Amino acid sequence: MITMPTWTYKGRLVTEINDMPEGTYGFIYETTHKSSGKKYIGKKVLFFERNKRLGKRALEALREERKAKGLRGRVPLKQKVITESDWKDYHGSHKDILKLLKEEGGEAFERKILCYVPTKKLLTYYECKYLFIKEVLEHDSLFINDNVLGKFYRKDFEI
Repeated sequence: MITMPTWTYKGRLVTEINDMPEGTYGFIYETTHKSSGKKYIGKKVLFFERNKRLGKRALEALREERKAKGLRGRVPLKQKVITESDWKDYHGSHKDILKLLKEEGGEAFERKILCYVPTKKLLTYYECKYLFIKEVLEHDSLFINDNVLGKFYRKDFEI
């Protein structure tokens, strides 16, 4: 059963990329499990960049095109393809979130966008900023997150 996306930003529903500011690379989000109240903070990009291998026909067409333009040298075997990510159906990548999602479905979660981000580097920065501000590693009863950047772990705070 497919349901309407439930992303919200400052109380407004976000269902399309057009609902976001122009130039947005990704966003920082907070997913809340409704029944337990536990939260997960993460980041999500809006577009995937893949290098797709060109087939024989496409390679031959590219060779002819380059020859007509007078370009010499090796013909690239791959082409960069940009597609929209799975942000509409995304809830998080943590194993506990995926387990709850499988058991209870998407309706068991509330998804909120905390901020929009224009670049890849800033996306990582703002994710870390929110994780540290909300002290996700120190409050295991409130947050599902168990590490920050793969360097700081919840177990480090258990004495």
